[in-house]
Amino acid sequence: MVILFLFWLVQCIHFYINVYLAEGLNQQRTHVLQELAHRTLEQSVGSWGVMLSTSVQQGLFWALAGALVVLLALYWWLKKGIPERDNRRDSHSEESEEENPARMNTTWIISKRFQLSVPKLASKRQVAQELMSDLLQVAHNLFSDSFFPVLEPAIGVGSACEGWSPHKEEDVVYRMFVPLKPPRGHAFHLEPDSMGEVPQTRMRIRVELVCTCTWKQPDRNMLCFLHHSEEELKRNQAASLLHTLCTGPYLDGEKIALWFQTFVISAWSMVPQSHHYSMKVLPSCRSCKMKLMKASGRSLFVETVFGVQQGDSDIFLSSQPTEAQMTPSTTWLESYAVAEAKFFRHVDMQAPPFSCHLKCLRLCARLLKGSSISIYALKTTVMHLLTLIPLSEWQHKYFLMRLDDIMCYLQCCLEEKRLKHFFFNNEDMPKEISLPPAFHEAQPLNLFQHLAQDPVAQTEALREFDDLQSHLYFGL
Repeated sequence: MVILFLFWLVQCIHFYINVYLAEGLNQQRTHVLQELAHRTLEQSVGSWGVMLSTSVQQGLFWALAGALVVLLALYWWLKKGIPERDNRRDSHSEESEEENPARMNTTWIISKRFQLSVPKLASKRQVAQELMSDLLQVAHNLFSDSFFPVLEPAIGVGSACEGWSPHKEEDVVYRMFVPLKPPRGHAFHLEPDSMGEVPQTRMRIRVELVCTCTWKQPDRNMLCFLHHSEEELKRNQAASLLHTLCTGPYLDGEKIALWFQTFVISAWSMVPQSHHYSMKVLPSCRSCKMKLMKASGRSLFVETVFGVQQGDSDIFLSSQPTEAQMTPSTTWLESYAVAEAKFFRHVDMQAPPFSCHLKCLRLCARLLKGSSISIYALKTTVMHLLTLIPLSEWQHKYFLMRLDDIMCYLQCCLEEKRLKHFFFNNEDMPKEISLPPAFHEAQPLNLFQHLAQDPVAQTEALREFDDLQSHLYFGL
């Protein structure tokens, strides 16, 4: 009877442990380390159940008693080790270590191991923006009577300006996107650079001269490029854009970059930053890269990229190609950098204090660095999740849950060989972002199309991803 009673008691305890563990798993499904511990412990409980059954059959009373003690200890250890999740989802306060020390300790371990301390991006971003504002003001004064492209106010783009750069502080590059407008008497026309490509991601910018004779408010100091003689134009007016920064009738990205680099060198002494920094223009074919150095030895990298807007949208054509696409100097690639920066500003305004989305991006980007899985694929994954998961669920206390969501989403996309581009035919797009009409109807670009076409590449990507997950989950 005693043995039967003990056996019944063990089964009851086993049952309640499983119920409790199931509840804990549902509540904290993405609490990575505790899930791993939970799986291990469930296996242990199952092993103990087999041992108990054997002991009963053999009538080993003391073995049963010992197993019961272990089960009881295991139950209380689990009860202590798996904290209850705070159900108040609308709370905007960051969870303290006293409220959930296990979660906070795990977050601290991850941050420490992957050097997750965020660089001082905001203060340096402000320095970069002020520098560009001052330089563009000087450019406006110098080129107001010329026919170079009109330089619009700079827009901070890229990971550093979005607040999540995966690089070390000394390697961070602050990228400034400068839109170009046609000067007086000129017009820009966008032409496809490749036949049959949908959507058109490669274009050329044809520069045309426009008659200024019939302007409602004619510039009396300006001659019409179409209706005045070449001799009169050469004698009394600066050269047209077609004769300075174009190759044939098309705007040349390399010529624009060289023109701006030359301007920066000559205008450096005119900006206030020259009193605090020395400056060096670094070699670049399609952009202007500046290295600013303080007397203390600290440096700041600022890169200026040029773009032409598509209509009134947040989509531009960029002078700078990607590393994998070296294109002719008159070919401009479609860029979503401005729209992405606008999206992250929108999220920052809507998200609760201490939101963890930038920290998740930074951690995962550091993890993927050097792998065949691109940082842009990761960024796209996070942007999708930021529209699928309510922003209230991105509070800092849900850091591990969101981290697991990102990894699971990315793994599913790798397995399915499909990751939809964020800006094409996306019903969840915030209204604040303006897209060309064709984007709403176009078939989404598949960022993993290369995996669909190359099974070997997909296998390698999945293997790399498994290694990265192991490095994150088991390397703590």
